[in-house]
Amino acid sequence: MCGLSGIIRKNGLRDTDITSVQQTLKALNLRGPDCQDYFADDSVALGHARLSILDTSSAGQQPMTDDSERYVIVFNGEIFNYQELSAKYLADKNIQFHSTSDTEVILYLYRYYGTEFVQWLNGFFAFAIYDKEADTVFIARDRYGIKPLYFYQDNEQVAFASEMKALLAFNIKKEIDTEALHAYLQLNYIPAPRTIFRQVSKVEPGTQLTISEAGIKIERYYSLPKPGENRDASNYTYEQACDRLKELLDASVKRRLISDVPLGAFLSGGIDSSVIVSLAAKHSPHINTFSIGYADEPFFDETKYAELVAKKFNTNHTTFSLTNNDLYNHLFDILDYIDEPFADSSAIAVYILCKQTRQKVTVALSGDGADEMMAGYNKHLADYRLRNLGSASNLLAAIKPITGIMPKSRQGKLTNLIRQIDRFAEGAALGNKERYWRWCGYAGEKETLSMLTPTWQGKYHVQKYTALKQHVLQVFDGNDGLNDVLRADMGLVLQSDMLVKVDLMSMANSLEVRVPFLDVEVVDFVFTQPAAYKLRKGNRKAMLKDAFRADLPEELFNRPKHGFEVPLLKWFRGDLRDLIENDLLSPAFIKAQGIFDPSSIQALIKQLHSNDPGESHARIWGLLVFQYWWKKYLA
Repeated sequence: MCGLSGIIRKNGLRDTDITSVQQTLKALNLRGPDCQDYFADDSVALGHARLSILDTSSAGQQPMTDDSERYVIVFNGEIFNYQELSAKYLADKNIQFHSTSDTEVILYLYRYYGTEFVQWLNGFFAFAIYDKEADTVFIARDRYGIKPLYFYQDNEQVAFASEMKALLAFNIKKEIDTEALHAYLQLNYIPAPRTIFRQVSKVEPGTQLTISEAGIKIERYYSLPKPGENRDASNYTYEQACDRLKELLDASVKRRLISDVPLGAFLSGGIDSSVIVSLAAKHSPHINTFSIGYADEPFFDETKYAELVAKKFNTNHTTFSLTNNDLYNHLFDILDYIDEPFADSSAIAVYILCKQTRQKVTVALSGDGADEMMAGYNKHLADYRLRNLGSASNLLAAIKPITGIMPKSRQGKLTNLIRQIDRFAEGAALGNKERYWRWCGYAGEKETLSMLTPTWQGKYHVQKYTALKQHVLQVFDGNDGLNDVLRADMGLVLQSDMLVKVDLMSMANSLEVRVPFLDVEVVDFVFTQPAAYKLRKGNRKAMLKDAFRADLPEELFNRPKHGFEVPLLKWFRGDLRDLIENDLLSPAFIKAQGIFDPSSIQALIKQLHSNDPGESHARIWGLLVFQYWWKKYLA
């Protein structure tokens, strides 16, 4: 796990480019605290910041060059089948390896097999390989977007980096992408491949790029499969599918236990992390496990379930008990690290979990990915019910005017129920695609646009916004029901929210996080199974639960699912009120900045303090994150 950067200058590198690469390494220091170095020749410079995981000796340092000195690589990630690939494809090449790292294996696979080898990799990665003789740079990103890579080009240069803050060292143009901002104000994150800057994009998962004098060739090497595309996998009975899923997950976890540094696992007490721990404990007795509890929010505290799992599998368990003050005290550390607007408030808890975990281990396994693949969210069950209501959905849509005027809030059981009914009724009046998009966000498109000044509304292009949205929704072909929703979640929620959150917060603490559910064999198998295996008789993640029901404590299966709600509303009405009203969202600052409509912002703040706050706390949080970022990078 590391950070990388690079620049390709069409008319040859300048001295300032070398300085810029060195600055990128400073920006990536937390991603790679163990070593920072760079390579440069006439037109290409590559930088690397290393977090040592495999072969921690100096032999594993990067940039790494092959023995012919023709090829140079910078690599971020882990390849879990690199030893098998080396034995299968490189054993007869008479290679004198200088390290035991996966990096060197990748380098020689490219040397002997060209770009084809990317499809053989099982792991998570972003890398760049420079071929001096052909004068090309080959870039690839893993299938699901576990590791980030930002990309910029203009008439003179191509630049890339693991983080936006590093990319900014190349003096790139910083023009805000109005359509991306519009999407951010709805979702609280920016959908890939867009970024907050118009000329910067995210290299898409499952994509490879070849950069040469002829231009940039972009190819997709991976797409999610559909039921029926793999005949063998599509012929499983439900019981057989459960058994096969268990086998594949066991192999995935075993692969991800390879490490030359201390390793552990997150254990929330939910099904997903408990499954991972149950499998890890088979292969690594007394594995370190880590949970966070919420002393001030007992409704969200799941530590008793985590401790049941830890006791059952005899793990070396640590619980970090947090107060709301603990969360608040780390708030500005997180805001300072974020280099592109990103406002998933649960990142605060993830940051603290990673910070505490890093004190004992360098690598942690997590349960991310299961909800998006196997229908674990409330919206999955709601969508399923709507699709099967038929004409009764019209009756639901008719109650929207009533629920629309009732108090809605996440802070109480009754008001939260009204909020959920209101969203359900709103979704009933929409088509499958529009319902999905609306349920992913906190506000509709029209009310979001009204938050901008007339000047910024004039910069907004509805066609470009529609293209952004359709890029996400293109997986809906109308034929696969819930599986369409799950594929959309893989490309939107997982890629642009959940994986970003874990990557940012773990890297801010120099911790590598591995995600066994996102093993390519596991994902491919799950997506070739029918939706009825994932949501079965109203039971979400049915196939996963039934596969491991006999292994996990029964208490885990007999309770409602809930995530963690950061107490934003309390903060906004208390500790952060001055920051909102007299600083970042004050009328004077809003007017001077010129992006947001002052009256719309004041109306949102007024709603925040009413008895009908709705989603205003999440929307205010999105605004605060943006304003803090804007002050730091653009003011």
